[in-house]
Amino acid sequence: MTRSSIFLAADGAGYELQMGRWSRRLAPKFIKFVSIKNADSVLDVGCGTGSLTSTLALNPNIRALRGVDFSAAYIEHATHNNDDSRVQFQVGDACALPFGNQEFDHSLSMLVLQFIAQPEKAVSEMRRVTRPGGTVAAATWDSRGGFVWLRMFWDTAAMLDPEAVVRRAKVCARPMTRPGDLERAWKAAGLTNVVQDMLTNLMDFALFEDFWRPMEGKDGPYAEYVRALTPDAKAVFREKMALAYLDGEADGPRSYAATSWVVKGTVPF
Repeated sequence: MTRSSIFLAADGAGYELQMGRWSRRLAPKFIKFVSIKNADSVLDVGCGTGSLTSTLALNPNIRALRGVDFSAAYIEHATHNNDDSRVQFQVGDACALPFGNQEFDHSLSMLVLQFIAQPEKAVSEMRRVTRPGGTVAAATWDSRGGFVWLRMFWDTAAMLDPEAVVRRAKVCARPMTRPGDLERAWKAAGLTNVVQDMLTNLMDFALFEDFWRPMEGKDGPYAEYVRALTPDAKAVFREKMALAYLDGEADGPRSYAATSWVVKGTVPF
């Protein structure tokens, strides 16, 4: 299988700590936006550890759910934690979905397209496997201005490391994360009734250690960057991140806004 994702994926539990706990907060709002009331079959493209799929499964009027992700580790984690017979997870490439034409009533993707090298292919594939009249929808983080945690990380890194300036620019300008990106992609794919909007939820941390610990893992661009630092550079970076988190006050709970772009469109008859 050709790997089209640029996301570093190694451990399901590590991803849950870094992003899964927040994607579970986004999932209900995203599903409400998409407005799926009932369906014979729904596909979750780039399902990760199953945040969106498991939330969709709370609806008893969806008869079957399929989650696909390029990471075998994430699929293993999702499968291990699933006890719903309607749900199946499998390894697969978003740019070459292992399903037939018009196999699903609806196809959704949450917090994935920005990590696909050719996201337009993934959108085209989602349309291909969705029946006429069905919905194709996606959500991506607003990396430039709406994701406070991300900006804290890369702005702090950029003050210390010239190479991080370049990486920050790439992260903040990723396709499908800027205003209008999703809407343009959906219309280019020939989808109709296209609607783009924004959703915001909070990322709540108990202490700085709760904020920092995911960056010590093996998953995602944050951990990838931290793991490449020398021990001394890592210590300095951690110290500066702590200053940004504490804001001159005692360690304790903090909440940061996380805004995502969302889009939906209909497969024409």
